[in-house]
Amino acid sequence: MTEPIFAITDQPGEADLAVLEKGLDVFNEQAAGALDRRALAVFVRDPATGRVVGGLSGRTSFGLLFVDYFYLPPSLRGSGLGRELLRQAENEAVRRGCRAGFLYTISFQAPEFYRRNGWRSFGEIASQPGGISRVFFTKDLTASR
Repeated sequence: MTEPIFAITDQPGEADLAVLEKGLDVFNEQAAGALDRRALAVFVRDPATGRVVGGLSGRTSFGLLFVDYFYLPPSLRGSGLGRELLRQAENEAVRRGCRAGFLYTISFQAPEFYRRNGWRSFGEIASQPGGISRVFFTKDLTASR
């Protein structure tokens, strides 16, 4: 290979991202002898239109649930839907063989929500602008089952 060219972008193409994903999959499968990463999503749909109005997305891999996105519109917050979304994702993760979960939230988002639902904070990193942070959580998914 000649001298590599670096390209920085805030709009990566799907094909370019697929190179990274495939390469990491091959490496992980060779190192661990298995590849079990699977997407996981639980959606809330508007009953009248069928459109997704909120939900949770992430993945399961090597016995862990990773929560990447979790959103409910303000009109649905405080109704118990968030707790149920999280419960359904956790149950599916356990069904897939996961023993623990991992996620992070921003300090102004939902750290108390996760604490109320049995998640334990294990770290916090200051972010920008000043006064906010990323709060990292884990949960033993086998403890409450």
